[in-house]
Amino acid sequence: MQRTIEKLANDRNAAEKNLRETVAELRRVEASLGPLIERLSASAPAPKRKFFRGRDEKERAEVRTSLAEIAAAVHRLAGAAARQAETQDALSDVRDKLWDVEGNNHVGMIFKSMEWRVDRLSAAYEDAAAIMKTLAHLREQIGRLLAVLEEKNLPSPAQLAAVYEPLEDWRYVRFENRFRGSAAEIRKQQIAFLDDFPEGGRILDLGCGRGEFLELLAEKGYRPEGVDLNAEMINLCRDKGLSVERADLLEHLAARSDGSLDGIFSSQVVEHLPPSALQRLIELAYAKLRPNGSLLIETVNPLSVFALVHIYFLDMTHRTPVHPQALRFLMEAAGFSSVAVRPGAELEEEKLRAVPPSEGTAAVLNANFDRLNALLYAPPNYSVCGRKS
Repeated sequence: MQRTIEKLANDRNAAEKNLRETVAELRRVEASLGPLIERLSASAPAPKRKFFRGRDEKERAEVRTSLAEIAAAVHRLAGAAARQAETQDALSDVRDKLWDVEGNNHVGMIFKSMEWRVDRLSAAYEDAAAIMKTLAHLREQIGRLLAVLEEKNLPSPAQLAAVYEPLEDWRYVRFENRFRGSAAEIRKQQIAFLDDFPEGGRILDLGCGRGEFLELLAEKGYRPEGVDLNAEMINLCRDKGLSVERADLLEHLAARSDGSLDGIFSSQVVEHLPPSALQRLIELAYAKLRPNGSLLIETVNPLSVFALVHIYFLDMTHRTPVHPQALRFLMEAAGFSSVAVRPGAELEEEKLRAVPPSEGTAAVLNANFDRLNALLYAPPNYSVCGRKS
């Protein structure tokens, strides 16, 4: 492949050299015809050459005029040919640059496609791993049910639920793997949240999911704990050596001792809760935190149409979008101070493009674009952080 590219480049360089030499030759012809045209167009008597012998002055003048017109036509033709060759050379250069750009874009598209395929393969691998664990668990549960049936006893609802629930939990794990984003992407988004918690503190992650934030906390020397109701998520976290418990979030939080935590974190959870449960969660969080402890809640941004369409409504387990000012009010009402609303990462590729400022209407049009971008493509997530006084 490399040799083919080199040969094509050499051929192109040789063709460009020949073209430029042709242009130079045409320009020399054009220049040499100038004096000839001047001589033929002059009013001086025609020279006494063999061609003019036997002809009167009028005929010689007509011949001179015809020759002058022919020379002028050749002159124009040479000039036009030279200009055409120069234009072709310039167009060839532009075309090469366009090909380079298109080639780079094509390479970029290839890499984007490869990245997409790698992400899909990663998600498929995680799905397969979850399936294998779920099947092993189901095999054990089915074995128990068979033993019950062999004794001619009907299985209880609890025994049947033990078989059914892992299937539902596994389904949501697959959903997370496909649409939540890779673990690396989530960690990149969440690493900034570490600064909101005291170093080395005991931090509880409500709805810890696959454990991305718990891993970040552990790496930075915190004492992280997680709680989630999804058994498959809990198994994933335990496989990573993380301290987690399967339980209802509110029940687990209510059972904690007051003032026992330095921080409470919850990402992409509160939109699953009814308003009364959200209010209860915030009130319990305030009670369980030590003085100067922090509560940080991240959720989908309902002020972004993009987020509502592509994130919120994608997950059918979402119940209520939470307005950032409403969440701020609930935290302040519970006693938190220094409550701050922070937008998440900006959307860039999706936004409307600005018009070049040279256009007369650019300022007005761009101002409208800014307003549309703010409505349609505001950051898809936001977080609210408050501190216990």
